[in-house]
Amino acid sequence: MLRERRLRLSPEQGSLMNKSRYLLKNMSLFTLSNIASKLLVFLLVPFYTNVLTESDYGIADVMQATLLLLVPLISVNAGEAALRYGIEEKDKRGSILKSGLRHVIMSVGIVFALCIIAYALPFAEGYGGYFILFGFLYACNAFYEFMLLYTQGSEKVEIMILGSVSCTAITIAANLIMLLVFDMGLYGYLFSQMAAFLTSAVIMFVLLHGGELIGATEDRLLRQEMTVYGRNMMLYSTASWANNALDRYFILFMLGTFQNGLYGVAYKIPAILMVFQRIFAQSFQMSATKSYKEKDAGVFFGNLFDLYNAVMLIGCGGILLILRPLAAFMFQKGFFAAWVMVPPLLISVIFGALEGYLGSICLAHKDGKSMGIATGIGALVNIILNYLLIIRLGAIGAAYATLVSYSTMFVIAYLLTGRHVDLLVDIKRDTLGYLLILLAGGITMYPGLAEGTGELQGKAMLSLGAYAWTYCAVAVIIVLLIALYRKQILFVKRRFFGGDHT
Repeated sequence: MLRERRLRLSPEQGSLMNKSRYLLKNMSLFTLSNIASKLLVFLLVPFYTNVLTESDYGIADVMQATLLLLVPLISVNAGEAALRYGIEEKDKRGSILKSGLRHVIMSVGIVFALCIIAYALPFAEGYGGYFILFGFLYACNAFYEFMLLYTQGSEKVEIMILGSVSCTAITIAANLIMLLVFDMGLYGYLFSQMAAFLTSAVIMFVLLHGGELIGATEDRLLRQEMTVYGRNMMLYSTASWANNALDRYFILFMLGTFQNGLYGVAYKIPAILMVFQRIFAQSFQMSATKSYKEKDAGVFFGNLFDLYNAVMLIGCGGILLILRPLAAFMFQKGFFAAWVMVPPLLISVIFGALEGYLGSICLAHKDGKSMGIATGIGALVNIILNYLLIIRLGAIGAAYATLVSYSTMFVIAYLLTGRHVDLLVDIKRDTLGYLLILLAGGITMYPGLAEGTGELQGKAMLSLGAYAWTYCAVAVIIVLLIALYRKQILFVKRRFFGGDHT
């Protein structure tokens, strides 16, 4: 019977099945990589918050945020171009590797020159060593990030996963040695990252036979096209960074390294939801590039949007339900006060994920400008609200600003994506879903806003006493979300657990 059903599939249904299989295959591989990597990092958060001071963590967090800006900006999005063109230009991957590494090496020289200049300036007194370390950190991270994206574009997903898992394993081993055995503090934390980035990048380069590939003749026209593509993405990547990281700089300069350390730790719980977001985004970007020209692309993209939206909303609700006990486990000592900032940051992940989904569709059409407009407006909203809200509310004001900016980006991106594909989605249902998750976030935050976030108050809030109603209310909202997206949930059940593989 199953075979007969397959034989009756129309060409359009067969095409959708093939695209779904390609997406699911990559998702399964990326799941292994991300779950293994993120779970290990997640379990080490209590260790980091115990051995590093809030100020140390604040400095490290700013360095990471700066890398997110400079790597795509100064390398002219060499990695993203390698990913985009590597999928379509299979016979020119040697030229793509050569051109991309040229941009990476040039960017390393620029960053080192800037770090040396900064080291000599008066304001660097007491922090000069960090500028030099940052130059080395940039070089290792730029090489690693480029190799990850190039490997993904070459559809060598297994090698990419090996590189990612190796990076995590080396980071953890080096941190345990440098922080626990040698007690090197922030310097040990940074040295561990450098070792992990560089070693993992070399592993991927060797397994791809990079030495042979870069011996290929460079296609100048392709190099120029990749450079133009990377430049067109600069507003998108820079504005995306602003929405991801600018709040750290506002907090750092307005409130100090202590509050910035708390804010950086608060992001560790949203990182749980980001694991799924990253798995899906990595897989979908490859599928979008392969499928964007096909007639049934609108149906494929619309169905995936519904499913993705449902999983993100329900997953966010589940994390909100267990947030306070989870924060008590993860956030040691004074870091526990960060938990109240988590709900708005967690909900912003939903809108960021959906905006990224729409961005993949635009980038498949080589339209980086539309997404640059969406993220640029979002960044402007973020900057204005960060300044206004941090003055009035402190660090939690930055979390609110992030939520508003991401939701703004999502709305604009949805409107602009309509230029390329007609997404048939239920706007009224989705709007209700977003309102429900915002309500769940507000209910979760209420005890912290009402009683404070200190250690003693935190222990009281963990009990099922005066605030038991908040757990019940969030649980009811999760049930409502499940009812709202029952069709998507039934699809997942049939596809993965019910034996329906047609």
